[in-house]
Amino acid sequence: MKATQGVLPAVVVGGGPAGLMAAEALAAAGVAVDLYDAMPSVGRKFLLAGKGGLNLTHSEPMAAFVARYGAASERVARWLAVLGPQQLREWAKGLGIDTFVGSSGRIFPTDMKAAPLLRAWLQRLRARGVRLHMRHRWIGWGDGDGDAHALRFATPSGEIGVQARSVVLALGGASWARLGSDGAWLPWLAERGVGIAPLQPSNCGFDVARWSEHLRTRFAGAPLKNVALRIGSFAQRGEFVLTETGIEGSLVYAASSFLRDAIAAQGRAVAEIDLLPERSTAFVFDEVMRPRGSRSMSTHLKSRLGLDGAKAALLHELLPRESFTDAAALAAAIKALPIELVKARPIDEAISTAGGVLLTELDEACMVRKVPGLFCAGEMLDWEAPTGGYLLTASMASGLIAGRGAVAHCAAFRDRPSRA
Repeated sequence: MKATQGVLPAVVVGGGPAGLMAAEALAAAGVAVDLYDAMPSVGRKFLLAGKGGLNLTHSEPMAAFVARYGAASERVARWLAVLGPQQLREWAKGLGIDTFVGSSGRIFPTDMKAAPLLRAWLQRLRARGVRLHMRHRWIGWGDGDGDAHALRFATPSGEIGVQARSVVLALGGASWARLGSDGAWLPWLAERGVGIAPLQPSNCGFDVARWSEHLRTRFAGAPLKNVALRIGSFAQRGEFVLTETGIEGSLVYAASSFLRDAIAAQGRAVAEIDLLPERSTAFVFDEVMRPRGSRSMSTHLKSRLGLDGAKAALLHELLPRESFTDAAALAAAIKALPIELVKARPIDEAISTAGGVLLTELDEACMVRKVPGLFCAGEMLDWEAPTGGYLLTASMASGLIAGRGAVAHCAAFRDRPSRA
């Protein structure tokens, strides 16, 4: 194995938003930083996520924003105090990227694109001396020199060893493995005694036991708009899509932690779909009860309530036939249609993951308590959030905090001679 010369001040492993933000914090403090990434270029998942419009953050009130992080909200709130939605907009402005608030409250670059922001960011990082090493895949620990951390990397020209005083890991979870986040890091941190929660899919679709051939072939890909989903304490309006195996889409993603946890606890999750959230059960009952003459119930529901297409198909799929002759049962089902989900889609299909390095393993600077000088940031930590800019904001905030922590750790060695 070829070894690099000397002990580097700081190394960042992972070129996603968290890793780039950590590198920026180090470089801004005058610390020489080398960033390593397994892919041919940095920010690949960032670019793909912004393909339909880069959702940078969200404009909702801070209390509601923080609540999106669920069980991790207290810890994430401390990250957001350093880099919250407004600071993130100002940071983008500093790169020459203006932003705007969309109709849903989500915040986007004015041109909606991720590539110009990433280009400007990389230009600033390079100008500050950040050295990028592409196609360098971290493959575990090496033999350290004193207080230095030794890392091994697989490269196109063979394996190399790198030593650094401070190391920031920003390796992502295990979704979208083709873009670099494959979860391969789990055993190497466990080897150091770091507590880790198993990675699980988040912001993902879910499968039913089976769809009928009719629904699977005729309505897979069809959206259900302006509906509501309820499970446990979760209740939210939005939209989702029928798939060949179940359901997915923004409303399902928002409920994913509730659905996933119910399946883990009970072997299934039963959610309720309100097909007409803007109408009361009494109103729906009255419309169902109106005389329909020779019209079929399907035609009657379409005429009186606008239920057709995917909504009508789902109603027929999930209700027993006799319910269509019972007005009270039919009205109740339109307002609370039970759907049983049996499993989450595979983790590599998920937008993000839950699980990872336990937050209790880190100090306030995102340094691993058991391994001084080792910092972790981004999606590899044990937190999750729905889509809507929440994932990106917290990832970048944690990267900034980890980078600043690494700056402080490097300062402790500034006057010490290298042991290379």
